[in-house]
Amino acid sequence: MRRGLRHPGVVGTHEDHASALAAELRAAVAGDVDFSVTARALTTMDASNYRRVPVGTVAPRDAADVAAVLEVCRAHGTTPVVARGGGTSIGGQATGTGVVLDLTRHMAGLVSLDPEERTAVVRPGLVLDRLREAARPYGLTFGPDPSTHSRCTLGGMIGNNACGAHSVAWGTTADNVRSLDVVTYGGERLTLGRDGRGAPAGLLDLVGRNLALLRTGYPAGLPRRISGYALDALLPEKGVDVVRSFCGSEGTLGVVTEATVRLVPLPADPVLVVLGYPDESAAAEAAAGLLPYGPLTVEGMAADLVRGGAGAGGLPRGGAWLFVETDGPSAAAGLVRAADALDSVVVRDPAGQRALWRIREDAAGTATRLPGGGEAWPGWEDCAVPPARLGAYLREFRALLADFGLRGIPYGHFGDGCVHVRIDFDLWTEKGVRDFRRFSEAVAGLVVAHGGSLSGEHGDGQARAELLPRMYGEELVGLFGAVKDVWDPDGGLNPGMLVRPKPLDSGLRFEGLPLVGVGREAARCVGVAKCRVEGPSSGATVMCPSYRATGEEKHSTRGRARLLHEMALGEVITDGWRSEEVREALDLCLSCKGCRSDCPVGVDMAAYKAEFLDRHYAGPLGLLRRPRSHWTMGGLPRWLALFGRGVNAATRLPFAARLAGVTPERSMPRVAGRTFVSWFGERGSRRPPALTLWPDTFTNHLSPEVGRAAVRVLEDAGLGVAVPSRRVCCGLTYVSTGRLGAARKVMRRTLDVLVSTAPGPVVVLEPSCAATLRTDLPELLPDDPRAARLAASVLTFAEALETLAPDWTPPRLDRPVTGQTHCHQHAVLGDAPDRRLRAHAGLTGGLSGGCCGLAGNFGFEPDHYEVSVACAEDQLLPALRAAPEGSEVLADGFSCRTQIADLAGGRARHLAEVLAEGLEEGLEEGLEEGQER
Repeated sequence: MRRGLRHPGVVGTHEDHASALAAELRAAVAGDVDFSVTARALTTMDASNYRRVPVGTVAPRDAADVAAVLEVCRAHGTTPVVARGGGTSIGGQATGTGVVLDLTRHMAGLVSLDPEERTAVVRPGLVLDRLREAARPYGLTFGPDPSTHSRCTLGGMIGNNACGAHSVAWGTTADNVRSLDVVTYGGERLTLGRDGRGAPAGLLDLVGRNLALLRTGYPAGLPRRISGYALDALLPEKGVDVVRSFCGSEGTLGVVTEATVRLVPLPADPVLVVLGYPDESAAAEAAAGLLPYGPLTVEGMAADLVRGGAGAGGLPRGGAWLFVETDGPSAAAGLVRAADALDSVVVRDPAGQRALWRIREDAAGTATRLPGGGEAWPGWEDCAVPPARLGAYLREFRALLADFGLRGIPYGHFGDGCVHVRIDFDLWTEKGVRDFRRFSEAVAGLVVAHGGSLSGEHGDGQARAELLPRMYGEELVGLFGAVKDVWDPDGGLNPGMLVRPKPLDSGLRFEGLPLVGVGREAARCVGVAKCRVEGPSSGATVMCPSYRATGEEKHSTRGRARLLHEMALGEVITDGWRSEEVREALDLCLSCKGCRSDCPVGVDMAAYKAEFLDRHYAGPLGLLRRPRSHWTMGGLPRWLALFGRGVNAATRLPFAARLAGVTPERSMPRVAGRTFVSWFGERGSRRPPALTLWPDTFTNHLSPEVGRAAVRVLEDAGLGVAVPSRRVCCGLTYVSTGRLGAARKVMRRTLDVLVSTAPGPVVVLEPSCAATLRTDLPELLPDDPRAARLAASVLTFAEALETLAPDWTPPRLDRPVTGQTHCHQHAVLGDAPDRRLRAHAGLTGGLSGGCCGLAGNFGFEPDHYEVSVACAEDQLLPALRAAPEGSEVLADGFSCRTQIADLAGGRARHLAEVLAEGLEEGLEEGLEEGQER
C-alpha cells in the first residue's frame, strides 16, 4: 500500500540526496526501488555511444506509481526522470542522470485485445513479440516491427516512433497508435487522441500562433521523418492529432502508462523474394521502383554484413540484396519480373524465410564488427532521404566516408529511404572524437541537401539533436523548445535529449576506459540486447540461458558486460577486480559460450568470467575465499588421476557434498572401474594410426564406454587410432573456475606430451574439451606456436568421419532421435557434420538447442540448482517429453547426459555408442545369415 508523501526538499551532499530520495520513493510506491551499485551500473548505457550515471532505478507497478515517482522527484530538486524499456535506443535517450523508470518488470501487460475492432490496449513495458503472439491467432499483428522485436517494448517504440521492415505497408508506430494515457512531470494524467484531446494547457494556443511555420518547416515526401517533434500533426488540416504529435518525443514530454494501438491483418500467403544486385547503390536505386507493386517490405543490405560472405545462408548471387515480402506468389512473380536483378530467390517455406530474415535482423550487431576485426559504432545510424534519392545519397555518403578515412557498411529500409550504418569511428582518442564531430556535421549537411531527416527510425537523443537546426532551422527548433516547456515546464523529463541537447561528442561511454583488457572487450557490447529475449529460446540460439531463467538484466550477457565496463571505469563500481557486484552477476553465467556465436558482436562472457574469477581470487586471501567447488570440481582431472575409483568411496562419506562444495540435490557421477586409456593400452591399435583420439577426463574416467565405442566406429571406417598413454588435459575445468595459471600449466604439460606422440588430427569426443582446445588454448597461450597447431588439428567425432573417411557408410539405425546439442558445440564447433552423419544413419529428427543447464561444475554448485533446472526446462526437458516412443536419446556432452539422467531419469548416449551398437547388431545379423546359409 502506498503511504503519504513527504517532501523534505533537497538535502546536502549527493549521497544524502540519493539516500533521502530512495527512502521517500520506497515510502511512496508499491513497486521496486533500487539505488544499489548494480542497478545504477546496469542502466548507465543503452545501445548508443553515450553513458549517463543515474542516481537510482524504480520499477513502478502501475500509473499511480509512475505519478508518485514523478511527484517525489519533482519535490527533490527537480530530479530528472527517464522512462526505459528494453534499453535498445541508439541516440542515448534511454539513459539518465536521475531516476530511471524500468517499465519492463511490472508494467509489461497486455490489457485487452479486440479482434473485431483490430485494437489492443497495452502497457508500456510489453515486449513487441508478446503482442504479436497474442494477435496471431486472430490473423492480426502490430505493423511496426524493428529488428529488436524480440526484446523492444511498446513504450520504447512509441517514444522513438519506431518503424521496422514493414513500414512501407503499415507505417511507423505513430501511424498505429489510437490513444495514449500519459503522466506529465507536473503530475497531470492525460489521455491523448485526435481533435486536440488531451493537449496540455497552452499547447494549442502555441500551435495556433505558428501555423505558417508548421506548414512550411517540415520536408515533404519523406516517409521516415522521425527527427524532432511532429508538431505538424497538430495542424487543423491534420486533425489536431495530439497522440501522433507525442509519438517520437523520446520521453521528454510525458511518461506513457497505457496505449491503445491498431492491429493489421497478417498476410494471407507471405512470400519472401530476395533480389541480388552488384552493390548497395544499385539495390537502393531499384528499391523505389518496386513500391508501385505494393510490397510489404523492401529491405537492403550488402555482402559485408553476411557471416560467411556472399552466397551464404541461401542468398542469391550479388554484392547486395533487397529483401522484399509480398502477399501471394503471383505478386512475387510480378515483382521479380520488374526487378531487373542479377539473381533472385523466392521463398515460401516459413523456416526458410526465418533463416533469411535472421541474416538481415542480425545486421545491427554484425555491422559493429567490420571485416578484418575492426570495430564500428553507431553515431550516424539511421538517417532517411526520399526513396528516389537513396542511390545518389549512398554514393555521396560513400565518398564522404572515404574522405574521412572511415569505413561503414550501409543497410536498412531501402523502400523508405532509411539507411543504417555502423562506422569505425575512433572514439577512444581526442583526435578520433574530433573527427567524429566533423564527420557528423558534414553528413548532416549531406542528408539535408537530399531533403532528408537526420533520424529515420531511432530518434535524435543526444546523437543528432544538436544538428537539428541544420534540418529545421533555428525558428522551428526554437518552437520545439517552447513545446517542451508547455508539457514539462520544470524540465524534469529526460533533459538533454532532443531539445536543448548536450553536445554530440560529450558523455561518450568510451571516455576514461582503458584501451586494453576486459573493460575494452566488454565495451564491444553495443546493447542491442539479443541476449535479453524472454521465454524459451529457439533451437538456433543458446544465449542467454541464465537471463531466460531469471528475467534479470544482471544475468544477461549485456548486463554483465555493462558491469564489467563500469568496473573498468571505476566510477560506479569502485573496488575493481574485488567487486562483489560483478562476482554476483557472473555467478549465474554458465560459461555456455552461447554469446560467442549468438551475440551479433561476439561478446565472449565465458572468457571474461574466467579472467574475472582469476583476478578476483588472486593472492593468498583470495585463494582462501574461493568456493570449495573451484578446488574439487575445478580440479577434477587431477583428483581422478590421483585417486581414481577412490573418489567413489569419498562421495559416500557423510557430509561429502558439503565438504566438496556440491549441492546435495545432485547425485555424484560414478568413476568407472577401468579407464579408457588402460583399456586401449592393453588392447592396442588394430590399424596403423591415422589419428589421435583424445582421452578427455570425462571419457577416460567417467564414461570409458564412449571411448571404446568411438574406437570401434573409427576402425570400422578404416581409421587407425592412437591414444596418448601419458595424461593429457585441455584445462577446461581450470578455465571455467577461473584458475588460469593452473590452466596454462596443464595446457603446456599437455603440449609437451603431444608434440612428439600425436599422429594425425586430434579427434575429441567431448564437445566442451574440443571447444577449449580450439579457442581457450590458443587464447591463453598466444606465444606458443604449438597451441595454435593443436587447435587447428582438432576434429569432432563427426568431422573426423566426414573428412578422413568420406566413403564410409554408417550402419542404418532408422529410428527417431531426441536429446541435446552441446552448447559449446553450437557456439564454437558447429553441428552440421553431426546432422549429416545422423541422417546417413537413418536417425531422424533434431536435437534440442539451448543449454542443458548443468554446464560442468555450474549445476553442482550450491544455489545453482533451481537455475540449472530452469535452463533444462527451456528446451531440453520439453523435447524429451515430446519425443516419439522409442526415440534414441543422444547427448555427446557428459554434462548433458548427466543432466538428463538426473532430471528425466533416462540414459542418453554419445552418437559413437549408438553407431557402435549398430555395427555390432549388423555383424550379428550377418553371422546369423551366414549360419542359415
